[in-house]
Amino acid sequence: MQFRLTRYIIAIVVFILISNLSFAKEKDTLVIGITQYPASFHPNFESMLAKYLALNLAMRPVTAYDADWELVCLLCTELPSIENGGAVLTDLGDGKQGVAVTYSLQPDALWGDGTPVTTKDVAYTIEVGKNPESGVLGAEFYRRVLSVEAIDDKTFTLYLDRVEFNYNELSLYLIPEHLDRPNFSEPANYRTRNAYDNDTLLPGLYFGPYRISKVEPGAYIEFVKNESWWGKQPYFEKIVLRIIENTAALEANFLSESIDYISGVLGVTLDQAVNFQSRYPDNYDFIFRPGLIYEHIDLNLDNPILADLRVRRALLYALDRQLISDQLFSGHQPVADGFISPLTTYHNPDLPKYDYNPDLAIRLLEEAGWTEIIDGIRHNSQGEPLQLEFGTTAGSRVRETVQQVLQSQWSEIGIEVIIQNQPARVFFGETVAKRQFTGLVMYAWISSPNSSPRTTLHSTEIPDESNKWVGSNYPGYRNEEMDTLIDTVEVTLNEEERDQVWAKIQHRYSEDLPVLPLYYRANPYIIPKWLKGIEPTGNSSTTTLWVENWHVTD
Repeated sequence: MQFRLTRYIIAIVVFILISNLSFAKEKDTLVIGITQYPASFHPNFESMLAKYLALNLAMRPVTAYDADWELVCLLCTELPSIENGGAVLTDLGDGKQGVAVTYSLQPDALWGDGTPVTTKDVAYTIEVGKNPESGVLGAEFYRRVLSVEAIDDKTFTLYLDRVEFNYNELSLYLIPEHLDRPNFSEPANYRTRNAYDNDTLLPGLYFGPYRISKVEPGAYIEFVKNESWWGKQPYFEKIVLRIIENTAALEANFLSESIDYISGVLGVTLDQAVNFQSRYPDNYDFIFRPGLIYEHIDLNLDNPILADLRVRRALLYALDRQLISDQLFSGHQPVADGFISPLTTYHNPDLPKYDYNPDLAIRLLEEAGWTEIIDGIRHNSQGEPLQLEFGTTAGSRVRETVQQVLQSQWSEIGIEVIIQNQPARVFFGETVAKRQFTGLVMYAWISSPNSSPRTTLHSTEIPDESNKWVGSNYPGYRNEEMDTLIDTVEVTLNEEERDQVWAKIQHRYSEDLPVLPLYYRANPYIIPKWLKGIEPTGNSSTTTLWVENWHVTD
């Protein structure tokens, strides 16, 4: 009897091993669940994480920051530097210095239609960016490019009008000149006529391990192997990004195995992941990756109510952010005093603190003239109510929960907040990007190590119709000192001196509160045991930039 039982157990083990081997061989499609659908597929429009998570399966910037937060080449062959001669200081006259930075593109890089990726694409991408009517991101970078010189088909030099500390960082996504140029014949209309949003499935738009083969707006994006990819061959024949905007539904789909993996960013919330780990501790690999990402609330500073610093400070003093961190995130997401993560070397710990103090919040509101309370809502002497609209991404359970807690805490001091949430593609593509919100909007910023806060805090980066909605200073923050500090930090090469400028930037931010910082986020990764090679970066370079390393375990 014992012998037969032993043989039975061995047979089960063998069956499991064979099944797993068969699974490994047959698993040629990976289905990933994410919560947002891109507002655009053009790599140089809209700063939206969902878009880059998707496009990084099919494209590569020239350089990126890896999981060790080191700047590395992706589309280039060697990182140029002053030390290795790849970057040379130039004399611009009148005591000004620029820098000439030379990059070599991967020699075998091809677009998906077999056309070589060349310096023509570099020149075209720069041409589009430098045209003020194009409306692409990073207008300041393109202004700083004096010229681009094609040395040969694969080597080019960028001549920059100043020497910045990150002079060799080139997070530029190239656009195929041979396909897209006809769409740029009328630059003012390029935003709606570009190839990426009108001919998304063209193979020649992509040169990464995969290319987009099918899209269903709001539902999914399908990728197939790019036969022209020159690098390490990816494991999966097909990858599908399924968009499930409700995070509870996302978790349910994962448990039912209708999706294989939930993206570590734009996936389940941290509280969901903690709960999930307690229920299934041995079934998955769990990674809680702290990174350069912070949840915050943008304020429309053109709103007279929010233009008053006393009101902005009252809004923050009225929030018990520590309670939110402890109860919703088990302390994994610490309260933020500013926009710079403590994980960086230049974080300033000596900033003004806005600990929970509802009594002080009330005094500030009364000083600002919000003294009369009618039906629990503060009014000013003109009888106007202290009422603000508050939006975020619909379907994100944790954001909507936090939003309701904030609404309740503000209500306790007489501030009425009206919740107006939208699908992510509308929220980011229209409401935030075009400053259509009148009060408050909650979302997260993720950055690269040492990235300048120019696009979010410099006054020249306020998007409006006249500049084609370029820039990410959505609050409309204007401060001459901040502008000067940002201009200075970018060209300060000495690390110690640069840290001093960073400290002043953070202090000015915390004093002015153009944005209400909430907490520094940690991204939860729940990875099935059979899926290997995913390495969270903790910065704006998504894990999909290294998708060729993902594979099924044997």
